[in-house]
Amino acid sequence: MKKGLPLKIGLFVLFTLLCALILIPFYAIALASFKPGEELIRYGLNLKFDLSVMSFDNYTYLFTGQHAYFTWFFNSLLLTVVQVALTLFISATVAYGFSAYEFKGKNFLFICVLLIMMVPFEILLLPLYTLIFNLHMMNTYSAIVLPGIASAATIFFFRQYLSGIPKEIIAAGRVDGASEYGIYLRLILPIMKPSFAAMAILNGMNSWNNFLWPFMVLSDERKYTLPIGLKTLLTPYGNNYDLLIVGSFFSIIPIFILFVAFQKYFIDGMTAGAVKG
Repeated sequence: MKKGLPLKIGLFVLFTLLCALILIPFYAIALASFKPGEELIRYGLNLKFDLSVMSFDNYTYLFTGQHAYFTWFFNSLLLTVVQVALTLFISATVAYGFSAYEFKGKNFLFICVLLIMMVPFEILLLPLYTLIFNLHMMNTYSAIVLPGIASAATIFFFRQYLSGIPKEIIAAGRVDGASEYGIYLRLILPIMKPSFAAMAILNGMNSWNNFLWPFMVLSDERKYTLPIGLKTLLTPYGNNYDLLIVGSFFSIIPIFILFVAFQKYFIDGMTAGAVKG
């Protein structure tokens, strides 16, 4: 027996079990999406595969019924794309400034970024809400996007990643006559693809699943995001479990596509961001 083979077998079994535990909830909600709402009320989410009660009625209702689900879906999709794009570009630009330049107060400002990471968002809710109200931005998408486009955690991650890039690249760009903007846009950003992929997935998940802050600032049902819209299906006067369960399962698809699209770079980006610096 080769040395280390029992360890490899043990790790394989362990990760197989972990994978199964992670997939069980998805399997349960996938089964529930083919069952009528009465089954969910009566038995809750379960792993029972019963063809006698399963049908495509919920999916038919999702795509042909009279409801606002796809309005909420595309609202969330638009906000996620815009917020992730702005967050990645602005946070990467700030991180590049911390990594590539020396200026007075640099260490103090970076410590401030680290301190912001330690503050729970719930503590900022009231002052942030007051600020948005005073700026007359309530019930707008700007109120959702703007507070998060300079993410402290994303800035920290990008800064750690950029600190591992040789400074000679920047110096070579300057010698060749490139402007500072040209160096950043043409030399640095292409190198950051793995880190962008990792942060796109994490920020995309956060934005797509964001409930509390949009719930506080949005009042127009036509502007609701998907988490808020799904919440409105549960009321004291009646619950639309048929749409809720199939809509919840369908909402997983964008995040799955995002991960598949960027998973080639995800591990490289997370690993490099964790060890460089």
